Amino acid sequence: MTPKEMKELAELLQKVPGIKSIDIQDVQGLAQLLRETPEIGSIEVKGWFGTGVVITRTAAAPAYLPAPMAYHPAAPAPSVPSTLSEGEPRETPRPAVSLKEIKSPMVGTFYKSPEPGADPYVKVGARVAVGQTVCIIEAMKIMNEIEAEIGGVVREIMVDDAQPVEFGQVLYRVDPNG
Repeated sequence: MTPKEMKELAELLQKVPGIKSIDIQDVQGLAQLLRETPEIGSIEVKGWFGTGVVITRTAAAPAYLPAPMAYHPAAPAPSVPSTLSEGEPRETPRPAVSLKEIKSPMVGTFYKSPEPGADPYVKVGARVAVGQTVCIIEAMKIMNEIEAEIGGVVREIMVDDAQPVEFGQVLYRVDPNG
């Protein structure tokens, strides 16, 4: 968000009934919080009966913070002592994400696309909706389309094309908050 856009947003928020005082520093602080905290998906400022600030987290349930709310920058994460020697790459720890699983409802052969050579139904990083076909499982020469029971972003594909699968075997891991 550019400084001009932040200023315009602050001016607009001044006109929202129930929001008494919000200025450019507040908007800049909220924008900075979004940039620095990847687990926050969005921040919504409300007025009137819903006066307050709603913060939506990407890795957990949404949290409601009643108004008035003063912006306080998040404390930096404590540093973890490293046992890596100099020159070795360091991995940044990721926040814990609870992935949901799409499991095989039957024994059969897993196919990622509707026919050989066609694009797969889904790829890692693709968004799926409830009821969307994600693969085919062939059982006794019958092609069964498997639909997603949950929506979200596919984070892992657990089986290879044309691989035999068992009942209850995990086929995909999906981030419902993604």
